[in-house]
Amino acid sequence: MKLGILGGGQLGRMLALAAHPLGIETLVIDPKERCPAGDVTEHVSAAYDDPAAIARLAEFADVVTYEFENVPVATTEALAKHAPVRPTVSALAMSSDRLTEKRALNALGVETAPFVAVDDEASLKAAVAELGLPSILKTRRFGYDGKGQWLLREPSDVAAVGPIDRPMILEGFVPFRRELSVIGVRAVDGTFDAYPLPDNRHESGVLVASRAPAEVDANTTARAHEIARLLAEDLDYVGVFAVELFDTPGGLVANEVAPRVHNSGHWTIEGAETSQFENHVRAVMGLPLGSCAARGVCEMRNFLGEMPPTEAILAVPGAHLHDYAKAPKPGRKIAHVTVTAEDEATLDARLAKLP
Repeated sequence: MKLGILGGGQLGRMLALAAHPLGIETLVIDPKERCPAGDVTEHVSAAYDDPAAIARLAEFADVVTYEFENVPVATTEALAKHAPVRPTVSALAMSSDRLTEKRALNALGVETAPFVAVDDEASLKAAVAELGLPSILKTRRFGYDGKGQWLLREPSDVAAVGPIDRPMILEGFVPFRRELSVIGVRAVDGTFDAYPLPDNRHESGVLVASRAPAEVDANTTARAHEIARLLAEDLDYVGVFAVELFDTPGGLVANEVAPRVHNSGHWTIEGAETSQFENHVRAVMGLPLGSCAARGVCEMRNFLGEMPPTEAILAVPGAHLHDYAKAPKPGRKIAHVTVTAEDEATLDARLAKLP
C-alpha cells in the first residue's frame, strides 16, 4: 500500500513514521527544498499546484491525505480523479474558511462564538458595533498559531487594523475557564472513536502544553465526543481531526476545526494505545482503527524557537523527545517532549525536572 501526503512539515513527518511499521510506503510533496518529512520518506520539492508533482503523486499513491488545511482545494480535486483523497475535499473546503466552518458547526447545533463576516473597513465598524469589544478579528483563511489574528480591546485597536485587504471574520470574545480539544477519528466504514480530552495551554495563540487526560466530568467528555461525531458524520469524514473547544460556565463552545492530525494530539504517541498518527493512517488506508484509550497520564510540551540540551531532556524519567529537524527560529515549533507517568503526582514531579 502507498500513501501520498501533501505537506512535509512535522505532521507529515510523523504520519510517514507511523505508516512505515504498517508496511505502507509514503511520498510527500512540499514546496521547500528540505522539509522535516523529507528526512524519513521520499520528498518531491514542488508547489502544491505543480502539474508534474500532482501527476507524480497520482501515479504513486493508492490514497492521498494532507497534513494541513491550506492545501489548494483544486489540487485535491485533481488528485481525487486518480485515488481516494481522505479526508474528503469537502472537509478541506469547509475548514479552510473560518466563516464556512462556523456556519457548518452552528447548523449541527454546536455553539461557537458569535461572528460576523468582515470584508472592508465599513463592515468591520458595523461588526464591532454588533458584537462589541473585546472581540477578535481573524483572517478567514491561512491563519494558524495566532497568525492572522488581532485582539481588539479598545476603539483605538480597531482604527489600528488599517485597510482590510482580504476576507475576514470578527468573533465575539468568549469568557472561558480553559481550553480543551477533542481528537476524533472515523474509518471508511463509518466506525468512530475519540481520544480522552487534553487540557491545553496557549501563549500568544500558540499551543505550549497539553495535559491528558484532562480532569473533566463524564458529561463534558460525552458532549465533546458528540460534537466530533456529528461533524465527522456530516462531512462523511475519514481520518483524524480535531475540534478546539472553550470550556465555559455554560458548556463547551467550539473554536476551530482542524481536518488533520493536530498538535494537541501529539501526546497520543506515548500516552495512548494507538497514536493519532497511526490511527489516521489506519483510517485513510481502510484499515481497522486502533484503541484511543489513554495509558496512564502525560503532558506534552512544545519547544519554540530553541531546544534545551537533549541530554537534559532525556535525563527526566518518562520523557520522550521528538525533534522535528527544523532550523531554530523565534516562535517556531522545533520539537516537543511528552512526559509520561502512572499517576498525577509522579507526572508533576517529573515535569518539574524538565529544563
